[in-house]
Amino acid sequence: MLYLDTKGIATSTGSACSSRSLEPSHVLTAIGLDPEEAHESIRMTLGKDNTKDEIDFTLEVLRKSVESLRKISPFTGG
Repeated sequence: MLYLDTKGIATSTGSACSSRSLEPSHVLTAIGLDPEEAHESIRMTLGKDNTKDEIDFTLEVLRKSVESLRKISPFTGG
């Protein structure tokens, strides 16, 4: 989230209805995520004024962010 924020991309964790709770989102668990996956999720919102270029930029920054995190993660063999 911090990396995305430095690139001007606002994100949040969990779902909007549980953003102030430490419990996993009941919405995310209802769609089949286990509590750990629900805690690992991020939330992004699109609006009618978002452009294709903004979406492409976000996807590219997100891809780079995931690649960087996987390199340093003890769980992926970094």
